[in-house]
Amino acid sequence: MLKRNLLLSTLTAAVMALSWVALPTKTYAQEAAPAATPAAEAAAAAPAAEEAPAKVINSGDNAWMLTSSALVLFMSLPGLALFYGGIVRKKNVLSVFAQIFAIAGIASIIWWAVGFSLSFTEGNAFIGGTSAAFFAGVGGEPGTLATVSQNVFAMFQLTFAIITPALIIGAIAERMKFSAVVVFVVLWLFAVYFPFAHMVWGGGFLATSIKAIDFAGGTVVHMTSGFSALVLCIILGRRKGYGKEPIAPHSVVLTATGAGILWVGWYGFNAGSAGAADGIAGNAFATTTFAAAIAGITWGLAEWIFKGKPSVLGIASGVIGGLVAITPAAGFVSVGSSIIFGVLGGFIPFLAVVYLKKLIGYDDALDTFGVHGVGGTLGAILTGVFADGSINPLVATLKADGVNILAEQLKAVCVTAVWSVVATIIIAFIIKFTIGLRVTAEEEDQGLDTTDHGEEGYILD
Repeated sequence: MLKRNLLLSTLTAAVMALSWVALPTKTYAQEAAPAATPAAEAAAAAPAAEEAPAKVINSGDNAWMLTSSALVLFMSLPGLALFYGGIVRKKNVLSVFAQIFAIAGIASIIWWAVGFSLSFTEGNAFIGGTSAAFFAGVGGEPGTLATVSQNVFAMFQLTFAIITPALIIGAIAERMKFSAVVVFVVLWLFAVYFPFAHMVWGGGFLATSIKAIDFAGGTVVHMTSGFSALVLCIILGRRKGYGKEPIAPHSVVLTATGAGILWVGWYGFNAGSAGAADGIAGNAFATTTFAAAIAGITWGLAEWIFKGKPSVLGIASGVIGGLVAITPAAGFVSVGSSIIFGVLGGFIPFLAVVYLKKLIGYDDALDTFGVHGVGGTLGAILTGVFADGSINPLVATLKADGVNILAEQLKAVCVTAVWSVVATIIIAFIIKFTIGLRVTAEEEDQGLDTTDHGEEGYILD
């Protein structure tokens, strides 16, 4: 036990130390937005008389971002926990809740210590600096967003750092050790999430060199978690009895309830990513609604045609597929285009979950890759096709500068997939050959609720 604890401490300390490597550490000034977009460059070159007015907190924008932060946290707890918890067998339902609660705590501590700084202060093309470590300078004045206090922006972004690794839990449910989950999440945040948050939203490589656009996390959240989940579940191996005996959800009621919470919380996720209570937020709210609704119907109809009956689990999964697909595009496309996102976001993930998984034979227990990996990739590509300059001025600026948005989206998709896969392989094998990834066969039979946590989800006597 002492050896294991020492190893856990050493791994965590090593990663924390690496994050303090001598990178440029100049913080994004409170007076300037972090991403060097064409619009920002043009503003910097304008005469002094045309400079933007000083930043002032707008109470409506601040209130909306506070609300959005709560909504996104509500997506993880209890939304995702219920959605995933209902799909596993009853002997593992508490393990899902324990893992997601643990991730919320781990991500919060690291975000305060260095995660926010690595994501949203100026460093190099791939990672930020450390000048905002321990929330230095993160107070009640406007910062990254012109009309929102920097502490509210930081907390909004924290909720994304919580839910992204939590999504991966769906692929490895019912068989990964709790200690391995903890170490994996710590390493993965540093190796994958913080770099992508910086590269896309913090003025890094994907936003400036490649000029990809991602409104609320198609690449940063869904592709990184989805592709990492696929790799991790393959390395971990299948559950006992997978493909040989039924492994049915123990409560579709819990899952459907979780799906409803996720849908509501997603308004904070997508509309909140506008960074203000403005027309773009309203557009994101509308596109999110229609994409989710249409995708749920599409998945259910596909099940009806191919399997004979539309299941509640299928309709709920379709809703999530539509929400995932529209995420990178919500503030960039029209409501009419969101219908297409909904149809494809319901049907393409359906094919991945029902047929691709069976064809290849991997055990993605709760279909993280099929819904989030495939849906996020689909949404990122469709964003390049349907991004509309009349909806968002950033799109108009990029097109005026001659940027081929679809080509840039394809580049971003490739970078995201490759980076996520390679990083996850390295992390998974480090853990596998040190503390181990998987519970024993006996523990898997008994269930992780009792073996990892000493509790039972249901005591009905």
